[in-house]
Amino acid sequence: MIVKPRIRGFICTTAHPDGCRAHVAEQVDFVRRQGPLDCGVKKALVLGCSGGYGLASRIVAAFGCGADTLGVSFEKPPAENKTATAGWYNNIAFEAAASGAGRYAKTLDGDAFSDEMKARVIESIRTDLGQIDLLVYSLASPVRLHPRTGVLHRSAIKPLGEPVHIKTLNVDRGEVHEVDLEPATPEETAGTVAVMGGEDWEFWIDALDRAGVLAPGFRTVAYTYIGSELTWPIYWHATLGKAKEDLDRAAAALRARLAGLAGDARVASLKAVVSQASSAIPVVPLYASLLFRVMKEQGLHEDIITHIHRLFATQLCGGAPRLDEAPRLDEQGRIRVDDVELSPAVQDEVKRRWPLVETHNLGELADLEGFRSDFLRIFGFGLPGVDYDAEQDPLMGRPLAD
Repeated sequence: MIVKPRIRGFICTTAHPDGCRAHVAEQVDFVRRQGPLDCGVKKALVLGCSGGYGLASRIVAAFGCGADTLGVSFEKPPAENKTATAGWYNNIAFEAAASGAGRYAKTLDGDAFSDEMKARVIESIRTDLGQIDLLVYSLASPVRLHPRTGVLHRSAIKPLGEPVHIKTLNVDRGEVHEVDLEPATPEETAGTVAVMGGEDWEFWIDALDRAGVLAPGFRTVAYTYIGSELTWPIYWHATLGKAKEDLDRAAAALRARLAGLAGDARVASLKAVVSQASSAIPVVPLYASLLFRVMKEQGLHEDIITHIHRLFATQLCGGAPRLDEAPRLDEQGRIRVDDVELSPAVQDEVKRRWPLVETHNLGELADLEGFRSDFLRIFGFGLPGVDYDAEQDPLMGRPLAD
């Protein structure tokens, strides 16, 4: 079949097998060109490994640090006439690249919030790795079935307290407009914290610690985004912010728990990038389009793989045995690698453009085309050297699952 992008709302319903393979190869090649990293990371578990920051972390761990990696993701497999999700192809491409480099790589597919998946991971670690020295928590899901209560929690991306009237961008039409966002109910806020907060991260460390599969000096990092005050009405000062506060709470609790292993737990605040999740958040596409244009003009732009490589190289490596000895910790103990995005030179210019940007000058002030390109690359489209008119096998030679 010939695979073309089919975009519906904030998602692309197709993924290109060869394009996803090329996207993974591009990231692997970048990390290899940077040379080896001495992070003390040799056996890593990445939760949410199939795309975005999670996939980049797995690539840096494997091809920068030389680590064996176990990954967890929840992907939709292909049918004979329908492609899989992009992450399904990304996982296959990563495993093939890691195997070719002589590295162990195994991916488990399923609900990472479930106790069943935790048991599967523990069994794989015991059988294949013995213990792990790093866990990257990079799950992104709108819902969570609580493993203890059986309640299905749903997140809601809404402001708190009062309605918000704010500027945003329709990416498909390339139109700047204003929206009114209604505030969340207490139940919606609680649901967002249950899905995106720190409880599941704590459940994972508890299960792994009880099973004895955490190595001495074990470290874990969970990813967050704080962003600019331009996005705070829908992000940091909103339901998402409450979830992120709970992630900070969990990090402090986990640091205390891991002290006996000389271990550590940190939240890392990263820069804005294009992802399936960020594309659906009001305000963020407009802010990101302005940000990308400014950072590119100033020669400071980072894509996902370069940003995560910097996180590993400057915060997890560099001879620092513990994350709390690495630079750029804020008053909450978070690792801050959003420092370039939030630098005065960048933010002052983004804020100057914010009230000026309208549909007619979007191309002059923002980088909508870059945003759109990054969005399509998530699904394997727009990669150089890929023949997008060639026939694709959505199954990639694999039999259909029973």
